[in-house]
Amino acid sequence: MKTDNLLWKRIGLLIALLLFNVSFSQNSNLSGTVTDTSGAPLPGVNIAIKNSSKAIATDANGKYAFNNLKNGSIGLIVTYIGFKKTEISVNINGNTVQNITLTEDTNILEDVVITGVVNPKAKIKSSVSITSLGTEQINQSAPRSTAEIFRTIPGIRSESSGGEGNSNISVRGVPISSGGSKYLQLQEDGLPVLLFGDIAFATADIFTRFDGNIAKVEAIRGGSASTLSSNSPGGIINFISKTGKTEGGNISTTFGLDYGNFRTDIDYGGKIGEGLYFHAGGFYRTGEGVRKTGFNSNNGGQFKFNITKEFENGSITVYAKFLNDRAAAYMPMPVAVSGTNANPTWKSVNGYDATTGALQSIYLTHNLGLGPDGNVRREAVANGMHPISRSIGANANFDLDGGWKITDNIRFTSNSGGFISPFPAELATAATIANSFGTGSTLVYADNGAAFNNSNGLVARIHMFDTQLNNMGNFMNDLRLTKKFDKVGITAGLFKSMQNISMSWLWNSYVQEVSDNNPRLIDVKNAGGALLSENGLYAYGTPAWGNLARNYDTQYNVSAPYVNISIDATDKLSLEGGLRYDKGKVTGSFAGGTSTAYDINNDGTISVPEQNVFAVDNANATAVNYDYDYYSYTLGANFLINNKQSVFARYSRGASAKADRILFNSDLDYLNGDKINALDFLQQAEIGYKQKFNKGYFYATAFHSKTDEQGGFEATSNSIIQNNYKSLGLELESSYDVVDNLNLRGSLTYTKAEITSGANDGNQPRRQPKLMYSFIPTYKFMDNKNTLGLSFIGQSKAYAQDSNQLVMNGFVIINGFVEVGIAKGLSLNVSGNNLFNTLAITEAEEGSITENTVNYVRARSLTGRSVSMCLAYKF
Repeated sequence: MKTDNLLWKRIGLLIALLLFNVSFSQNSNLSGTVTDTSGAPLPGVNIAIKNSSKAIATDANGKYAFNNLKNGSIGLIVTYIGFKKTEISVNINGNTVQNITLTEDTNILEDVVITGVVNPKAKIKSSVSITSLGTEQINQSAPRSTAEIFRTIPGIRSESSGGEGNSNISVRGVPISSGGSKYLQLQEDGLPVLLFGDIAFATADIFTRFDGNIAKVEAIRGGSASTLSSNSPGGIINFISKTGKTEGGNISTTFGLDYGNFRTDIDYGGKIGEGLYFHAGGFYRTGEGVRKTGFNSNNGGQFKFNITKEFENGSITVYAKFLNDRAAAYMPMPVAVSGTNANPTWKSVNGYDATTGALQSIYLTHNLGLGPDGNVRREAVANGMHPISRSIGANANFDLDGGWKITDNIRFTSNSGGFISPFPAELATAATIANSFGTGSTLVYADNGAAFNNSNGLVARIHMFDTQLNNMGNFMNDLRLTKKFDKVGITAGLFKSMQNISMSWLWNSYVQEVSDNNPRLIDVKNAGGALLSENGLYAYGTPAWGNLARNYDTQYNVSAPYVNISIDATDKLSLEGGLRYDKGKVTGSFAGGTSTAYDINNDGTISVPEQNVFAVDNANATAVNYDYDYYSYTLGANFLINNKQSVFARYSRGASAKADRILFNSDLDYLNGDKINALDFLQQAEIGYKQKFNKGYFYATAFHSKTDEQGGFEATSNSIIQNNYKSLGLELESSYDVVDNLNLRGSLTYTKAEITSGANDGNQPRRQPKLMYSFIPTYKFMDNKNTLGLSFIGQSKAYAQDSNQLVMNGFVIINGFVEVGIAKGLSLNVSGNNLFNTLAITEAEEGSITENTVNYVRARSLTGRSVSMCLAYKF
C-alpha cells in the first residue's frame, strides 16, 4: 500500500513538473536595440508595456529586454527626452526581437527652458519668447560661422559677413549703432562670454565656437533678460554644453570641396561611476577659408571638458575650456553700384568678385611698427581674429531643507590675442589717390617698380586694423537663493563681474590695387620721382583718420543684486516680476598717440614714412575713475488656455552700459560719473501666443521697443553716433511634420523701426530690413536613414545708412544638404551654402551714390557658394 502511495506521489510530481514546463514554455522574451535615425544606440530610453506595470530603460548600448511574456500582441510606449514619443505594436511568438528607431522631436514647446529664467520651466508655461535649436536643427541651415547659426532665430538679425567673428547682431529693430551685439548677450552655460558685447575688435562671438560639445542653443528675446543678466535688455543667446549623462560620442571630419578647409571634431561623454558623469571634446581646423586670402587663414581649435557629480539633493559641475584659433576677418570690399539710390544695381567690380574675394594678400603678410611699450613689433596678417581663451568654472545647485534652493555659477576666464585685418579707408581711381599725395605724384607697383596698370583702374587706401588684445579676461559669479512658499516662489541673487579691457591700436596705412587675386602693394612717387612710401606703406599711423594710435587699460567692476517673484495665481495663470540694480565702478587709463622719427626697418636711413611714426603716448595717459548705476525691471504673465495653448504678456526695461566706445572723447570728464554718457536704455512690451499640435508647434509674438542711446564711437566712420529709436513688429515661428518623414520649419519677423531724434528723425535705422524670414524643409527617406534638406534665408531691402538714401537690395540665400547613412552610426553629409552664389549686401560705408553712373563703394557681402563634405561616426 505504501508502495502504491509512493508511486502515485511520484506520478503526480511528474505531471506537475510537466504542466509547469508546458506553462513556462508558453512564456516568451522580448529584446532589441533602440537607436536614433543614424543608427547610434540610445541609452536611458524608457520603454513601458501598455496597460501594464512593466517598464525598463535601455542600457549603455541601447539594448532592452523583457522576460516571461505571454505570446500574443502587446503595445510598447517608448519615450526619451528630445525624441518623439513612439507607440508600436509587437506580436510576441517565442523569443522575439524588436529593434526601435526614434526620431528627434520637432515639437519643442515641452522643452525645459533654462536661459533667462530663475527655475527651469516648460516653454508653454513661460512668459518669454524663446527659441531652442538642437544640433540637428543647426546643421540643417548649413552654418559656416557662429553668427550664421542665429540666422533662423526670429527677431534676431545676424550680419555674418565678417567671417568667424566680428559679427553685428541685433534684436527686434534695436539698432546696430557701433558694431557687435550691444543689447544682446552671448552666454556659455548661463554666464556671459564678455560683460560687454560691443567691445571694438573683441566682440563676444570672436571668443565663442560651436562644436560637438554643445547640446543646444537657447535664445530669448526681451522677457526677463534685462533682470537676469547685465547689459542684455534685448535678449540672451546661450550655448548649453553636453554633460555626458547620455552616454555617447561623435567623431567627424569636414573638408571643403570647392575651397580650402579641413576640420576634425571629436567628443565623448558617459558615466564614470554612480552619479558621476563627464563630457570632453573639441575641434581643430586649418585652411584658407571660403574667401581667397592667399594664405592659411583659418588655423586653430578648441577643447572643452566638464565633470558632473550628482547627490541626493543636487549636483555640481566643474568645467574648463581652452580656445586658440585664428580666422580671417573680412572687411568691407569694393562693389560697383549703378542706377539710383532708391533702385540700385549692385555688382562685383571687374577683377574683384565680392562673393569670394578678400583684401588679404601674399604681398602684405606682416604689419610692422612700434608696440605699446615703444619697441618694434611685427604682427602676421594671417593671424586675423586670434582669440586665446582659457577658462575654468563650476555650477552647483542644491535643494535645502524647508523648500530652499541654492545655485551658484562661477567662472574665471583669461582672454587675450589679437585682431588684424586690412580695411579700405578709401576706394578711388589711381589718379585720385596719387593726387592726394601732391600734384604730379604717380603710382608704381612695389614689387617691381612698374607703373600702375590694373585693368579696373582702382586703388584702395588701406588702414591695417592691427589691434593687440592684451587682456580681455573676466571673472563672473551668479549666486541665487530660492524659496518656494506654496504658490509663491522668491529668488534673490547677486551677480558679480570683473571685466578687463586692455588693448592697443597699432595701425598703419598702405596703398594697394583692387584685385581678388593677391592684390599687389603700390608705392607712391612725388613729382620729382622720390619715393613717399616703402613697399606700399606710406604712414606708420592713419593720418587720414587723425592717427588712431591708442592704448586702453580699463577695468569694469560690476555688482548686481536682483530679485524675482513668481506666483501661481491659479492652475492656469502664472505671474512673474523681477527687479535688478546694476552698480558699475570703472577704473584705469587710456592713452592716445604721439609722433616720432624712428628707423623702423633698421636700415640706417630715416625714410619718408619713418619721419612720422605714430606710437602710444604712454607719458600722457588719461585717468579713468567713475561710477554708473541703473535699475532694470520686468513684469510678465502666462495663461495656460489648455495643455496645448497659452498666451503671455511681458513688459521690461533695462540698460546696456558702454565701455571702450566712450573713451577718447574730449568732451567727457572721466573722473565724474554724472558727466559720463555710460548708459543706453531699452524698453520692451510684448504679447505672445503658443500653440502645440500633435505634430508641431506655432509661436506668435508682437513686440514694441524703445531705445534711448547716449552715443558711442564708431572707428570706421571716426564719429560719435547718438540716436533714439522705436520699433514695432511681429515674430512668427513654426515647425510641423506634414507626414512622418517630412518636416517644415520656418520663421518670419516683421519690424517697423524708426529713428526718433536728431537729423534723421523719422528715418529707418541703417541696415534694418522690414522683413526677415527662413524656411527649412527636411525629408527623411529609405527607413529614415537618409535626410535631404534645404534652407531659404532672406530679408527685404534695407538702407545703407541712417540718411535713408542708398538702398541695399533684399535677398534670399538658399542652402542645402544631403546626409546618407552608410552603416550603423556612420554617415556622409554634403552641404552647400549660398548655392546660387547670390550677392547679398549686409552693410555699406557709403550712404549715397551719384545716380545713373557707375559708383564704387565699400560694402560687405555674404560669402558666395561653398560646398563641404563631412564623414561622421556616432558611437
